[in-house]
Amino acid sequence: VTLSCETQLPPEKENIQLHFSFFRYGRIISSGQKRAPKLQLSKVQKEDSGAYFCVAETVTSGVRKKSHPVWIQVQRIPVFGIHLEVNPPGGQLTEGQTLALLCSVAGGTGNIMFSWHKEGTETVLKKKTQRSLVAEFEILTISENEAGKYYCTANNINRQLRSKSVSISVKIPVSPPILTFSTPQAQTFVGKVVELGCKVQRGSGPILYRFYHEGKIIKNSSAPLGGAASFNLSLTEQHSGNYSCEADNGFGPQLSEGVKLSVTAMIFMKSLNLSKCLAPVTLCIIFHKSDDVHNDDDFN
Repeated sequence: VTLSCETQLPPEKENIQLHFSFFRYGRIISSGQKRAPKLQLSKVQKEDSGAYFCVAETVTSGVRKKSHPVWIQVQRIPVFGIHLEVNPPGGQLTEGQTLALLCSVAGGTGNIMFSWHKEGTETVLKKKTQRSLVAEFEILTISENEAGKYYCTANNINRQLRSKSVSISVKIPVSPPILTFSTPQAQTFVGKVVELGCKVQRGSGPILYRFYHEGKIIKNSSAPLGGAASFNLSLTEQHSGNYSCEADNGFGPQLSEGVKLSVTAMIFMKSLNLSKCLAPVTLCIIFHKSDDVHNDDDFN
C-alpha cells in the first residue's frame, strides 16, 4: 500500500522546501524532506489498519497544513491449503530415529497458530504461533508406542483448518535370538523327536528365522507378527554337532549363540530268564521183552 501526501503551492512559492510527516492514530510513523513524498507500507497486516493522515510544514516559516484522515482497513486472509509432510518420507521409522512433522498452509495473513495432534488422544503435542506459513515439530527419539496417525491444524482467527492424517510406523530391530531344545541333552538318543526353537526378546514382525547345523541352513521359518519360530527334528547320529539360529526383520540379521548337541545310539540288552525257558521233564522206564524164562522169584 502506498500513501502519497500531495500539496498545491502558488507559482511564486514553488521553491519553498516542505517537510512531510505521516501519522496513524495521531502517532508519527514517517517523516522526510521530499517534494512528492510517499509512504510505502509493505506486507500490510491486520494490525496496520487505522486512520492515516499527513502533515506538510514549511521548513523556514513553520507553516503547517494537515490532510484529512484516510481510513485503511486491512482484511486478514483466512488460512487455506493446509498440508502435513513427514520426514523421513513415507513415515516408516526405526525406533530411536527423529520424526519431523512439517505443517504448512498455501496462504493466510497475520499470526498463524499451528498445532500438532495424534489421533486417539486429546493431548496437543505442540503449539507454535508465527507469521510464517510453515512450522515444524520434531519427535527427537521416537519409540514404538508413538506409532499411529498424526495431523496438524492451522488457525489465524478467521478460520481453522485441519490437515489429512499421516500414518507413522515404528519398527524395532530384532535382538540377538536364543536357540532352545525341547529335550535335555541327556535324553538326546537316536529316534527321539526334539523341538528346536528360536526366539527374540524384541523385534517387530515379520521376522525371518534360519536354523543352522554346522553352518549350513537346515530350516527357514517366518513369524509374520513377530515372536518365535520352531520345528521338530527326529534325531539320528548324523544330527550331532553345533546348532545356531538367525533372526532378521529387515534391519540387519542377528545370530544366536551356538549350542552343541550330542546324539547317542541306544543299546538294548536282553536278560535270559531260565525259569521261563525250562520245560517240564518226564522220566520214562522202558522194559524190553527177553527170550529167557525167569522165575518170579528172581524179582524178589
